[in-house]
Amino acid sequence: MLKLDSSNLPAKALAMGEILYYTAYKLKKENNMPTGHMMMAMSLDGFIARLDYSLDWLFKQPTQDEEHGFDAFMDSVDVIVMGTGSFKTLLGFDKWLYSRPVVVLSQSLAKDDIPMDLRTKVELSTETPSELMDRFNAVGYKRIYVDGGAVSRSFIKLGFVQSMKITIVPILIGEGLRLFGQLGKDIDLKLENVSTFPSGLVTLDYELE
Repeated sequence: MLKLDSSNLPAKALAMGEILYYTAYKLKKENNMPTGHMMMAMSLDGFIARLDYSLDWLFKQPTQDEEHGFDAFMDSVDVIVMGTGSFKTLLGFDKWLYSRPVVVLSQSLAKDDIPMDLRTKVELSTETPSELMDRFNAVGYKRIYVDGGAVSRSFIKLGFVQSMKITIVPILIGEGLRLFGQLGKDIDLKLENVSTFPSGLVTLDYELE
């Protein structure tokens, strides 16, 4: 049985009720739970989308002949988790990007919000991240693509994210939706690789310690 020594927890984490973070992290390590993996593009000033979720600042980058590893990353994961905003943004693309099953964590969307041609590919869920990871574990999913700002923050906070592939885009957009936010404790990162591209994009591969 997992035993958590609360005497070693920061007082701030205890005050904020974030023992779940430490428990989830220990469970992941000790019981071979599924792990989350992120692949995100971010402006130099830390935004992943404008306030209206638009990505025009990203799509205008001259990256046509560059290989950023998206296909290889997708081949490495079993399922994708995202939130309402990311899902609505994807619906605005010319075609659906993902071949893997997608779970949208949402309290606001209903089945009718999913286009008919995606209803065998996209599932809505109101589960917590912990509940979802337990379900993924039960069905044999081991590598989870965690997408979007709010969803990524919640998975990071609970210790479910093992690696991040963050591409820094050489642009300042001034305001928008941030990838990172309050965590309750420091999370150390180990830099595994740096890739630079002619467009000016820089990809940083981190493992979370």
